[in-house]
Parts: sequence; structure tokens; C-alpha cells
Amino acid sequence: MPQAAAAPIANACCAGVLPRPRESGQNGAMSEIKIRPARPGDARSIAKLDVETWRSTYAGILSAAYLVGLSERRREIGWRNVILREPRDVRIAVNAGETVLGFGSCGPSYGDPRFSGEVFTLYVAPDWQNRGVGRSILYALFRRLVAAERPSALVWVLRNNPSRFFYERLGGRPVGRKLFRVAGETVEAAAYGWPDLRGFLAAAAKDGREPEA
Repeated sequence: MPQAAAAPIANACCAGVLPRPRESGQNGAMSEIKIRPARPGDARSIAKLDVETWRSTYAGILSAAYLVGLSERRREIGWRNVILREPRDVRIAVNAGETVLGFGSCGPSYGDPRFSGEVFTLYVAPDWQNRGVGRSILYALFRRLVAAERPSALVWVLRNNPSRFFYERLGGRPVGRKLFRVAGETVEAAAYGWPDLRGFLAAAAKDGREPEA
């Protein structure tokens, strides 16, 4: 969820709460996909995927009433505001037909002076998981943070969300834990950090793991 959206978790830990589980990035189908900065006209598609992934990922974790009540329209407005403010902080994955298959957002870190940047969101449509989409979006966000002179980053992930293993596989190290209130419920989140994004991206490129920018 974008920072401008209404859900209480947005300003605190959406980076890790939102990613879909088990995005391994081992499939060659990425040749069909382009990662680009978001445009205001993408806000509706982003919001639709945003709500869909919340409902599927957090079923049984957050209340059904809260998930059913999520508004695509409100999230569309929130995402459009975020994109208008700084489109380079939002990256989307699209196919040849410009269908949004995944998206992510980043910016300055809030509340942890050890890290200058933060990944706020990372979603991938269920049919495009395990094909490298999530990895490619994350790398694009890391490159954006480096370009914005934010050479380190962290992401917050719900402890019971399997997406944390995705970040561990990509070199994220546990750097903290917090309790957050979401939809009237208390949930535990863990932070994963990358203290040297430049070094991480250089090593990934050397090993052939980083997609073309």
C-alpha cells in the first residue's frame, strides 16, 4: 500500500507486510516483462492488484470484515497521489500488453537511522509468482534508492508471512522486530536490511543474477 493510502499499516511496515509469498525468480519468462516507473494512469491497475493481494495473502491473518471492506477506489486515489508526488519511487512490472503484473514502492527510511532507504511495498500477481518478477522489481527499487543517494535499505515483513524467506534468499539480514496495529489487531513484523545496496547490486550483476535495468 502506498504511504498516502488509508490503512494504518502503510506508514509503518507495508514493505514487508505486502509482498506475496515465495517469489523465487527462477523462470525465464522475465523476457516477456518490462520494469518501468509508474504513471498516474497505472493507479487503477495497481490498486486492483493491491486489494487482491491483501485479500489473498492475509485471509486468516486479518479479519474478513476488514479485507472485504478494502476499497479499490480509495487505494487508487492514494496510489495516484504517490505517483504524482514522485513517480520514480514506484516501479511496476508489465507485459507486452501493459498489464500490471506486479509493483513496488520505496523512499526514505522512517524510524531507523541505520538505513537511509526503505522498500514500502512489493506485490506480484499470483500467476506471475516464481518467475523472477518480484526479484526484478526489488532490484529496480534498490537501484532507485541508490540513485537517490539512499545506499542502504530495509523492509518490514509480517512474521507469519512466508514472503520473509524471499528477502532472506536475496541477502536480507534480520535487523529488528516490532508490533503493529492493523485493522484493530496486533501483528508482529520483522525487519530485513541491506546495509550496502551498491555492493549488493554489484555482486548480483557479477553473478548474473540482476536483470537489465
